Amino acid sequence: MSTPADNTPAGSNPQPSGGGKRARRKPSSRPLWLRLLLGAVLLGVAALLGLVFAVVMLYPRLPALSELTDYRPDLPLRVYTAEGTLIGEFGVQRRTVVPFDQIPLRVRQAFLAAEDSQFYEHGAVDWSGVFRAALADLMHGAAVQGASTITMQVARDFYLSPQKTPLRKFTEALMAYKIEHELSKDQILERYLNQVYLGQRAYGVAAASQVYYGKPLDQLSLAQIAVLAGLPKAPSAFNPQTNIKAALIRQHYVLGRMLALGDITRAEYDHAMHAPLDVVAGQGLLRYKVDADYAAEQVREIMVARFGESAYTDGYKVYTTLHDKDQAAAVSAVHSGVLAYDQRHGWRGPQARIDLPPHDADALGTATKALKAFDSAGGLYPAVVLHASPKLVEAVLATGNTVELSGDALRFAAAGLSPKATAKQRIDRGSVVWLQKLAKGWRLAQMPDVQSALVSLDPKDGAVRAWVGGFDYNQEKFDHVNQAFRQPGSSFKPFIYSAAVDEGLAPTTIIDDSPITLNPGPGQPPWTPHNYDNERLGAVPASLALAHSDNVCAVKVLLAVGIPYARQFASRFGLPLDQIPPYPTMVLGAGSFTPLQMATAYAVFANGGSLVEPYLIKRIVDAHGAEVYAHKPVIAGQSAPRIISAANAFLTTQMLQAVIQHGTGAAALSLGRVDLAGKTGTSQNFHDAWFDGFNPDLVAITWMGYNNQRDLYRGEQGAKAALPIWMDYMRVALQGKPDVPWPVPPGIISAQVNPATGFASSSSSAVTGYFLQNFPPLAIDPELPLSASSGPLASGGVSTGSGGALVGPGGVPVGTSTVSVRGQGPGTHPAAIAQPVPQQPALQPGAILPRLTP
Repeated sequence: MSTPADNTPAGSNPQPSGGGKRARRKPSSRPLWLRLLLGAVLLGVAALLGLVFAVVMLYPRLPALSELTDYRPDLPLRVYTAEGTLIGEFGVQRRTVVPFDQIPLRVRQAFLAAEDSQFYEHGAVDWSGVFRAALADLMHGAAVQGASTITMQVARDFYLSPQKTPLRKFTEALMAYKIEHELSKDQILERYLNQVYLGQRAYGVAAASQVYYGKPLDQLSLAQIAVLAGLPKAPSAFNPQTNIKAALIRQHYVLGRMLALGDITRAEYDHAMHAPLDVVAGQGLLRYKVDADYAAEQVREIMVARFGESAYTDGYKVYTTLHDKDQAAAVSAVHSGVLAYDQRHGWRGPQARIDLPPHDADALGTATKALKAFDSAGGLYPAVVLHASPKLVEAVLATGNTVELSGDALRFAAAGLSPKATAKQRIDRGSVVWLQKLAKGWRLAQMPDVQSALVSLDPKDGAVRAWVGGFDYNQEKFDHVNQAFRQPGSSFKPFIYSAAVDEGLAPTTIIDDSPITLNPGPGQPPWTPHNYDNERLGAVPASLALAHSDNVCAVKVLLAVGIPYARQFASRFGLPLDQIPPYPTMVLGAGSFTPLQMATAYAVFANGGSLVEPYLIKRIVDAHGAEVYAHKPVIAGQSAPRIISAANAFLTTQMLQAVIQHGTGAAALSLGRVDLAGKTGTSQNFHDAWFDGFNPDLVAITWMGYNNQRDLYRGEQGAKAALPIWMDYMRVALQGKPDVPWPVPPGIISAQVNPATGFASSSSSAVTGYFLQNFPPLAIDPELPLSASSGPLASGGVSTGSGGALVGPGGVPVGTSTVSVRGQGPGTHPAAIAQPVPQQPALQPGAILPRLTP
């Protein structure tokens, strides 16, 4: 049986079976590789077209390069001393813009080695690096290697977010090409090194140099530079202040790259691998050559009040009146004085206690971690005790270094090492203690809880030379120079004596310190002023009464001039009237003033009678160096208002010199100068200790006390607690300054007087005294009793006796056993008023207390 196919004629095409369906096509003759190639070409063309489209669409929309071409980054507020030493920096971003030619070559090489070694060879994008990174990522199955060039990093830092998306990376590459079209390679690298974030709010290499090493960029070693160059990869992970081990690993990588590139020699590499880093302690804390944190903070407050928040970003530079030498001396003096006081009053006990593992290898890590909670302050460094005995203590510092202390280094804390030590005092394993670094090693100390302040100024114009508001700003930010209103004690007395000088008081005027009782008013108990330890001097010259801080004599001087007049007179010195109580106790320092106010007041004596305004800011310049402010001070003897005569200032200064020559300030004689004057001050119950002193070139005020108004312990008077600080400061601050006696101004006469009575005398025992020209010493019989008036007085008048005995209204001697301070004298002027009086306008002296010649 034949099939249809068998019957098909030869040479004809057979018809497909299946009801007339069309026959299948033969497979394509194109090979597979060709088809794949064609597909790849088509995809490439499509990608290229898409890329061109993206470039055409995105490039015109890229931001302008004004931020780069006109580079004006946010710059912090910086504060400097008069010599240009940086003392403070304030702003969200710490940054110092350094021109390219001032960035050390080693710094440039290190960052290029770490981040983009082919920067000067490739274009905006390093395509070979892109392919290497892609291959590495494919091999590891994750993103393990970056390919961003420095130009791409600049684009990201200035204009883009750090978010890692394909679109952001593409835009970053476009921006890089645009940047390289506008800026040279050197300009791009300059922007990068000034903009790169390096941790701890430090932007740029110069700021990071200060944050991590506390010194300028051009003073860094190769080892230190390599650490900085390793930070851009992960600033927090490689922070040398918090993770020194990781920082060293990264540093070794950077040094290895520099060696491989030929930037450094093998010898340099080997040296840098083992060189010390000297990283400053404290996370992100800036360390300055001159410690002036309190003054810098004062400037910050002034600048923000003047310029608002822009003060932190506009790059203002403020030059203060502080002098490097004076400020450093003041800080050292306060530290020494406070620690000396603290050590006089014994060991209190460790700062804290922590549990340490039993093995020292484990204990070191636990201790250093715990010490991060304690910041060094005032030259004291926290440490954890590993082993303790009465003769030897081993402790570990926050750096991980261990120190051993013995002998004198343990003397202060001997009570804590004794077998009889109380639980609070005991020093044992795990105790957190404070160590003080000395020239020859360490010693045990403790963080003091007492505070101190020192401020000094130029009395000629009020320029502040030194400002120390406390023991350490990081420990106590309250500024005792201008925020602490404390009782001045006897350091207030000179203003009352000066008031009496205007009425004829002379240094040789005799005052009897026999007891005196005052009647303060109805319903109040009588008040009897007394001297320290109830000592009595007897009948003494005014200069000796002030020199020995005789309280009874001071009260009698106040009664002689009258409380209302004395209060108004003292307010002329820049002391606010509402801070001067209208009571007899004002003369003993019952008011409250800041050290800065007292410095202003004492400057009047130092400059010959003018009131100058203290100022801290000398000039301000903007980010471009243009001066936006320059202070124009008033000058003593020229534009400053005169509040007392030069003659009055001279006589009061003569009495204040006696304080140092043979009074409570006699310790200052060790300075070996003849031009020093000053006054000790100790408030009631030993709450405050002062020394306020000066010479013609410098006024310095020192104070010590507790914030909670507790007592300093009996015996801690101004002469013991505050004067040593003043002396330590003045010893340095006055080096090289001329030492000459105070010149005698016009309006002063000299005469021979009997030292026992203060009256004129020609005897061989007479001494030379100085007097106001219109109040010469009286030629009265020197044998007259002390209580006698030195001359006839008009009704109601007040006289200081012109060098004789001190008397009150109507010729009544201010020396009797009881004086009513409410009663009127024979005339219209009270001797004193012991109740509050309304504030009176500033009047001429004669309008309040008439000068009546004998």
